[in-house]
Amino acid sequence: MNIEQINSELRTKTPSEIIQWAIDFAKKPVVTTNFRPYEVAILHAINTVKADLKVIWCDTGYNTPQTYKHAEIIIKQLDLNIHLYVPKQTTAHRDIVLGIPHVDDPKHKLFTEQVKLEPFKRAMAEHQPDLWFTNLRKGQTAFRNSIDIVSQGADGIIKVSPFYYWSDEELDAYLNEHNLPNEFKYFDPTKQLENRECGLHA
Repeated sequence: MNIEQINSELRTKTPSEIIQWAIDFAKKPVVTTNFRPYEVAILHAINTVKADLKVIWCDTGYNTPQTYKHAEIIIKQLDLNIHLYVPKQTTAHRDIVLGIPHVDDPKHKLFTEQVKLEPFKRAMAEHQPDLWFTNLRKGQTAFRNSIDIVSQGADGIIKVSPFYYWSDEELDAYLNEHNLPNEFKYFDPTKQLENRECGLHA
């Protein structure tokens, strides 16, 4: 697969066309979500192409009430094929023994492993996808600026980000056009800073 050539061709395509291109060759595609702002766009776009595609939700246990309510609305509205993964330790227990360490605290690495990386690795091991749809976009972080619509991780899985070049304004228009709700009271305890990677992608 010549990823550079593929990206050159896909830059003129719509998200739906990019998704269809990926679905046509993938044998075991999945999409991951955490129901952060604008996640509903990729979930809707994928749903219009392949309604039964596996949706992996790795819930850290630290989402806001608003995010959980938003997730329930979207899951029902789009009839998503959700596969939920949660940490092996409860949030209440972890709050007592570890809490939410600051990003500069050495314990933050263990915290991130427990609430995000371990559930994600478990999900990937169980589903063994060959293609992973994400809602990564250019401009979010330095790492995300370095990839493109299609990229390949060290694990060999092809990553496809159909909305990679879209702005917030373009996504707002997409949500309005399709009568989709957004949600901004989102909290990721592993990132804390908006321009910081959590470890899944970098």
